[in-house]
Amino acid sequence: MTLDDARAMLHEWVANPALRHHMECVAACMGAYADVAAPAERASWMLAGLLHDLDWERHPTAEEHPRVGVAFLRTKGVGEDVLHAIMAHAPYTGTPRDTAMARHLFAVDELAGFIVACGKVRPDGVATLEPASVRKKLKNLAFAAAVSRDDIATGIAELGVDVDAHIQRCIDAIRGLRDGQACG
Repeated sequence: MTLDDARAMLHEWVANPALRHHMECVAACMGAYADVAAPAERASWMLAGLLHDLDWERHPTAEEHPRVGVAFLRTKGVGEDVLHAIMAHAPYTGTPRDTAMARHLFAVDELAGFIVACGKVRPDGVATLEPASVRKKLKNLAFAAAVSRDDIATGIAELGVDVDAHIQRCIDAIRGLRDGQACG
């Protein structure tokens, strides 16, 4: 499956523009990390980011998400490495984050959403957003309250990366998106 195929599928499954944007942001972050961790697998890493919440709008329960989406994607020939990462991004599935792709998807998912939220309260969006501002907002539990700070911290710990470097890599990746357009 190509990224263009995935985007077409995303538009069939996901009506909410904010969720589509989130999925594009996660794909951008995954691409930025693949450039360092697995350059030959960049397209697969971005595919995992782009499709990780494919079924969220239709099947938002822990019993169904991301299982329904993964089952559907399997019928479309999506690779098991991508499907494993998608399953592992939801801790309640019990799927271990035992691959680099799975660890990175988990580590960027909540953070990407949080960075977008930070940008929404700034006059210039994410254009001048810095890691220190993100860290400060993370301490304010009332801000973007639905974002799991525990998942962000766990993801960073599992990657074993510097907090500011991780945040900056994701900010830079999200800056690469223009008006919610596809990245890649």
